[in-house]
Amino acid sequence: MPSDNLNDIAAFIAVAHERSFTKAGAKLGVTPSALSHSVRGLEERLGIRLLARTTRSVSPTEAGERLVRSLGPLLEQVSVELAGLSELRDRPAGTVRITCNDYVIGTIFRPKLGDFLRRYPDIKVELIIDYGFTDIVEERFDAGVRLGEALSKDMIAVPIGPDWRFVVVGAPEYLADHPAPETPQELTEHICMNYRLTGAGSVYAWEFEKDGRKVNVKVDGQLTFNSAIPVLNAAVDGLGLAYVPEDLAAPYLSDGRLKLVLDDWCPVIQGYHLYYPNRRQASPAFALLVEALRYRR
Repeated sequence: MPSDNLNDIAAFIAVAHERSFTKAGAKLGVTPSALSHSVRGLEERLGIRLLARTTRSVSPTEAGERLVRSLGPLLEQVSVELAGLSELRDRPAGTVRITCNDYVIGTIFRPKLGDFLRRYPDIKVELIIDYGFTDIVEERFDAGVRLGEALSKDMIAVPIGPDWRFVVVGAPEYLADHPAPETPQELTEHICMNYRLTGAGSVYAWEFEKDGRKVNVKVDGQLTFNSAIPVLNAAVDGLGLAYVPEDLAAPYLSDGRLKLVLDDWCPVIQGYHLYYPNRRQASPAFALLVEALRYRR
């Protein structure tokens, strides 16, 4: 197949994934007009329309979807194989892209990345903060991070942190005016900080368990966030009760700025895992990062 066809197919698949000539161009390092020219050339040679274009959006046609499904994985494998050639060099190289949340970056990645990057100066790590359930294949990430209980069975999962739990905390000044709840149901009488799940758009219900009994409570309050850190800060400021990772709250619990509430209702859950497609052939850079992050009990 002529190289022009391969280049044009890669351009088309990038636009189909991004649903935008501008975003695809930014990712590939070419202008939107150059991408448009490549896709039109491919459509003319094939004699069929691959993209439906309007003034506001771009989406693949039925023929375009078929081409993405059939050739997209093959081109991705070509990229992986080419990146894998870096193992023939003296030092591993390449960029590793991971989607995760800021809590994971601060508690799991930050303590380990310094030594890793100094040891492998030709490896770059790109961490994208996202609290939603990102499709890492669609968005072309090397891996993502999720709690063990939220992992898909078709993914390889590597533990990168210990089991832990969410806890309910409040500042002494808040609890002085609002008696601490003794059951999860009593949280409905309190001011609480909410989480809104990115992507789903819904407000997260706090989860509890005791003696085999599970309870989910939809709390209410004036503040809603999509990240644990501002939720914790709001609790420290005395603005209500918060549901946060215990190790995140630990420094504030130890110095008395926060108090634990409903301690016996907060169960231990599976820790964070790095996950990636089981068909993916890992590049040397990615394999090294996985081993650096792997949690060993």
